[in-house]
Amino acid sequence: MKKLALTMLACVSLAAPVLAQEADDPELIFKKSTVWHLLSPDAKLATYVIDDPQVEGVACYFTVPEQGGWTGWAGFAEQRSETSLACRQTGPVVIKAKFDQGEEIYRQRRSLFFKKMQIVRGCDPKRNVLVYLSYTDKLIDGSPQNSTSTVPIMPWGNTAAPKCGEFINP
Repeated sequence: MKKLALTMLACVSLAAPVLAQEADDPELIFKKSTVWHLLSPDAKLATYVIDDPQVEGVACYFTVPEQGGWTGWAGFAEQRSETSLACRQTGPVVIKAKFDQGEEIYRQRRSLFFKKMQIVRGCDPKRNVLVYLSYTDKLIDGSPQNSTSTVPIMPWGNTAAPKCGEFINP
């Protein structure tokens, strides 16, 4: 009995980082059930929004599947790799600092140890367009699941549009 209690305590302590909310968690917009379970939580699609931390005036909306059942609820289920992404200009664009092409703006764990979903940013200087890519990687074998969204930088009111190419690190 004591061994079982210690095993359960170890499992809960390993799951704590997955279950804990971080200060930079995205804002939940809504969830929609996709698979109904009689005695455990349903599987869902969850839609979130994040503001680009280095580019004011740009928000990215993404949807990820959330596994249902008791293992999904406890944080032990490996989440699916699919993501969808849509980024939009929501106000005057202000780029706060230089950035690298493919710089990570958000990361979310999708399994207890090995899988994470990331959103990265780049710039198409020729067209003055910010390019966002969401993808899921897995330590062992990777994943081709991805989604791309673009934000043409436009003037907003009397505010001129900055040139994203001037903010790319060489």
